[in-house]
Amino acid sequence: MSDSPVTRGPLLRGVVLSGTGGVWRVRAQDGTEHDVSLRGRLKQDGFEKLAVGDDVDIAEDMRGGAWSITRIHPRRTLLARRAPGGARGERVVAANVDQVVIVFAIAKPEPHVRMIDRFLVIAEGNEIPARLVLNKVELGDPAAVDALAANYERAGYPVHRTSVKQPQGLDALRDVLVNRVTALTGPSGVGKSSLINALYPGLSLRVGEISESVNKGRHTTVGAVLVPLPDGGYVVDTPGLREVGMWGLPSESLDHCFPEFRPVLGECRFQDCAHLAEPGCAVRAGVERGTISAERHESYAKLLMELRESERAY
Repeated sequence: MSDSPVTRGPLLRGVVLSGTGGVWRVRAQDGTEHDVSLRGRLKQDGFEKLAVGDDVDIAEDMRGGAWSITRIHPRRTLLARRAPGGARGERVVAANVDQVVIVFAIAKPEPHVRMIDRFLVIAEGNEIPARLVLNKVELGDPAAVDALAANYERAGYPVHRTSVKQPQGLDALRDVLVNRVTALTGPSGVGKSSLINALYPGLSLRVGEISESVNKGRHTTVGAVLVPLPDGGYVVDTPGLREVGMWGLPSESLDHCFPEFRPVLGECRFQDCAHLAEPGCAVRAGVERGTISAERHESYAKLLMELRESERAY
C-alpha cells in the first residue's frame, strides 16, 4: 500500500495534526511540519479513512517539492461513532487516542450528571480509558465536590479536582498528559482553554473554537485538531464528540459501558436482563447495597431508553 517513485526523498515518520479539503498537516518526528496530500494507491484505497492522530510516513517529491503520504500505519485505537451491530461508523474523531479527559465545571455552568455519563459511555464504547476533571472547584462546597467525585471514583474512574484561580490539581493533571495522546472534551464554558493554558502558558490553545469546515462529507474527522504539547504528548480538541459517540451503540451493550456493572453482569436471574425492573437483577441489588451509585444507575436507565428509541427510529 505504498507509492514510492524514485524521485521521492527519504521517508519521514509523522502524525496527522489536522486536515481539510484533502490537505493534511503532518508533524514529523524531527519536529518539522508539512502540508501533505494522499497520492497514488493510498488515495484510491484509503483517502477518506485518514484521521487526525494517524501515524504516517511522508516523503517529498524531489521534482516539485510537494509532500505526500506514502503509508498509514496500523492504529492502536480509534475514537469513532459505532454503527449498529458494533461495526465502525462513518465519522472518525481521532486515531491512536490513549485516553479521554472529560472536563466539567463545579459551577458556572452547573455540572450535568447525565451529560458526564454520556461522555463516559462514548469513551467506554470506543474502549478508550477515561478520566474526569471537576474544574472550578473554588466555586463549590468541598463536601458537594467530594460527593460528586465519589460516584465516579467508585465506578473506577480517576477524578481530578482542579482550579486555575487557586490554583489546585494542575501538576497532577499535567503529569497524566505527558507522552500521551489525550482527547479533551466537555461542554462549553467549563474552562478547558483556561486549564490547558494554565498548564502550558505559551500554548495559547483556543479549545473548542476549531473550524467546522472539516465536518462535511463522509469519513471525515469531526472538527478535531491534534495539538503538540511542549513536554511530550498531544491534546486532541474534540468539539464533535458528544454528537457522534453514543448513537449507534447497541442498546444491549450499554451495561458493559458502566464499569461498575461489569463484575455482576453474569449474576442476574435472566440472561437478557435490562437492569430496570426485572426480578433477581444483580445490578439493582448493587444499587441497594450501595456498591453502585443510584445516580449512575438512573443515568444508565435514561440512556438505555434513548438508545432504544434511536434503534426503533433507525
